[in-house]
Order: sequence, then structure tokens, then C-alpha cells
Amino acid sequence: MTLGWRWKHRAAAINDMAEMSMDDTTSSTPLTSIVEAFEKLAKILESQQQEGDLHLDTFCQACSLVSILFSCLGLAFKFAEMEYVSKVETLLQAAKTYDTLENILDFDVANDTVKSPGSRSRNLRRVRQGLDLIRAIFENFLATNDDSLKEAASTAYAQVCAPYHTWAVRTAVAAGMYALPSRDQLLINLKETNQSAEIKMKQYIRAALPVIQYIDNLYLSRNIVLDW
Repeated sequence: MTLGWRWKHRAAAINDMAEMSMDDTTSSTPLTSIVEAFEKLAKILESQQQEGDLHLDTFCQACSLVSILFSCLGLAFKFAEMEYVSKVETLLQAAKTYDTLENILDFDVANDTVKSPGSRSRNLRRVRQGLDLIRAIFENFLATNDDSLKEAASTAYAQVCAPYHTWAVRTAVAAGMYALPSRDQLLINLKETNQSAEIKMKQYIRAALPVIQYIDNLYLSRNIVLDW
């Protein structure tokens, strides 16, 4: 079984889950479903009386929707999509054993495997970076009216992911930036108008930030630095 076949199988499974979730809401677009899912997570965090109560399965269901956004961005973010989909899949499997995000951190801390390749804590860190990458792309998209997405996407990648990728991956991403869809084509892919996309992108940014900060705090509260 080749790596390419395994990734295609994983991507199809994650995307099927995203499509089924969107089918639950009449006339729902990818962005609508994502915003609703992350606003739900943000409300859960806001209502918590104690830390560590974000359930892993609920988190993974929301994250599975985001893979569609990477697909809409095309070749430039194929590596990010592959990594994101595979990491979400491992966390979905982990949700059968671990109840919360805090549980997987505690397990890896106890076994000194937080940063080990393939550990659930490492995979959570990579999923968090995927969520933050989309946030940064949306912020840059909203800050300009340029038809080309190259500057918005390149800046977001350099800020969020490039420091943790090898030279080979960074070079491949840079080359792929020339294959990004235009602004109008992205809106078509997302089934949004410029106005509706602006509203929903802002909603995602607001809802995703507390989730991202929550994940960061899980590491920082255990004296784990975020430079990896």
C-alpha cells in the first residue's frame, strides 16, 4: 500500500465526514458549517468552570470540516492538507480511548512522548497549526482586494507553518503558490459571495482564536514550549 493511496483514503474519509456534516443543514456552505462548529467550541470553552473540558470527539468533528478549505486552495497547500487530514484522523481514532484534549497531553507527558513523531500531542500541535493557518489566510484575504491570493497565502504560510517545515517542503510550497486559485475562483469554490465570505471569515477568526489559545495553554501550563 503506497503513501499516496493511504493519504487519498484518509482524505476521502475526512471529506466524506465534512460533507455529511454539511448535509445536516439545508443549503449549508463549507464556511457556514465550519463557523457553526467552531462557534460551538468557543461557547463550550467560554462556559467552562474548569479547564480541560473540551471533548476530543467534539473537537475532531469540527476540525474535520476544515480540510475542505485546504482543498479549495489547491496545489500550494497540498502538503498542509495531507498533514492536516492524517493528523485529524489519528485524533479521531484516539477519541475512542481518550475523552478530552487534556487527557492525551497528560498521557504523553507521563510517558515523555509529547514531541515524539506520531504522538497524539504532536498531532494535536499540527492540527492546531492547520487551524491557525486558515485563520491567518482569512485575515490576509480580508485585508486586501487583490485578485491574486499569492501574497495573502505566502504571508500566512511564512507566519504559521514555514518555521516548522524543512527546506524541501518550503520550496515546494513556494512553487505551488503560483497555482493558487484567484480570489473570485476561491469564492466560487466556497460557494460564497464576497460579502458573505467576509462575514463568515470574520466569524471563523473570532471563534477559532479561543480554541487555538486553549490548545496553546494546554502545552504552556505543562511547561512545554511552542517552538516545534
